[in-house]
Amino acid sequence: QVAESTVVADALPVLVSLASGIGDRQVRNRGTMGGSVANSDPAADYPAAVLGLGATIITDRREISSDDFFLDMFETALGEDELITGIRFPTGISAAYVKFPNPASRYATVGVLVAKTATGVRVAVTGAAASVFRATAMEEALGNDFSVDALAAVKVSEDDMNADIHASAAYRAHLCGVMAARAVALIA
Repeated sequence: QVAESTVVADALPVLVSLASGIGDRQVRNRGTMGGSVANSDPAADYPAAVLGLGATIITDRREISSDDFFLDMFETALGEDELITGIRFPTGISAAYVKFPNPASRYATVGVLVAKTATGVRVAVTGAAASVFRATAMEEALGNDFSVDALAAVKVSEDDMNADIHASAAYRAHLCGVMAARAVALIA
């Protein structure tokens, strides 16, 4: 529904683009945005949207800022028996999401969402580490100069990156910069 929604496309086109790249049609029709966010899979796409766009997670008990929601791999701020009932996204944001997909699953080997918001630039990275995270050095560089060139001086450390049969930690660190630059190029 998100990938095909004209309402979402008018309000937040990056979300339509991101949703269109998740798995395949069967996966998109079985899964939910709330389920993906609650699962906090380190390679899922929706957590990058939620964190990168500064969304608010609404539960049956409270509202949680995306900056406080994702704690670790498959771990969130949700309490025992707490359910996500909605996710509120700000609108009027220029943003782009670019990922290097695993060829079999289409999960993000690395995915980067760059957003120009009312409060500044936000950069969220998924697939690279144990959990989705904000790339604050990239945010600072882009806040000073929103250009692909501004990212050239930002080096992402491989220390906390995932390493598996699909990509080494060094390769994932490198992809963070490449995907961020591609996202910035789509916005600039």
